[in-house]
Amino acid sequence: MSLTLSESDFSTCEISDALLKLGVPQGGHIPDIHRISPHPRGGLCGPAYTVRLVLASERDAPKLQGHFVDLAPEGAVAFVCAPPGAQNAVWGGLMTAGAQARGVLGAVVSGRVRDTAEHLEAGFPVYARGTSTVGQSPFTRAAEVQVPVTVNVDAQQHGGMPAVTVNPGDILLADEDGVVCVPKSLEQEVLRIAAQGREVDARCLRDIQSGVGVAESFRRHRGKS
Repeated sequence: MSLTLSESDFSTCEISDALLKLGVPQGGHIPDIHRISPHPRGGLCGPAYTVRLVLASERDAPKLQGHFVDLAPEGAVAFVCAPPGAQNAVWGGLMTAGAQARGVLGAVVSGRVRDTAEHLEAGFPVYARGTSTVGQSPFTRAAEVQVPVTVNVDAQQHGGMPAVTVNPGDILLADEDGVVCVPKSLEQEVLRIAAQGREVDARCLRDIQSGVGVAESFRRHRGKS
């Protein structure tokens, strides 16, 4: 049976490097999402359960029946995409409690969260763009789940990186360096290339520690200076 990303110990940086080599322009990196509360055993990895939120004023958008946390599948990572510019929190302590009860692995929020102390106490991994003291109502609402969601970023602000689309079932990997989205179809290739990259970096490190220098070690093992 093939190794999966959730069974590996690759970092987000190693996975981003592999994705770049496979032609994913942004290396799967979702900009500006930071760890709010860690998993007791380290990072977070699992298939994405996507949630698209809209501004409450968007009357024409679909309206989800029920709460999106109650629809989350066991073993998934909730990926909650808030409208750009929303200042309210879209994930809080009660959502963490509900997610844990359903066996959800963690939450990645392209938006703001609140109740940080409750996530920490629960040992539930949450990653987000920031925090807020106010909740969803009356500012935002859930429109759809398990649909592709695109994280809109300012290309100028993010060095020309294109927007990132997260599809249901894509693999979300998160640690202290940030969050990476791996297309499910690329998982095995990513694992293979990440393993190669780790070996190359280990050779570079040995040379650098022995005094060879960064440029020369890169030339020897990466083929560039």
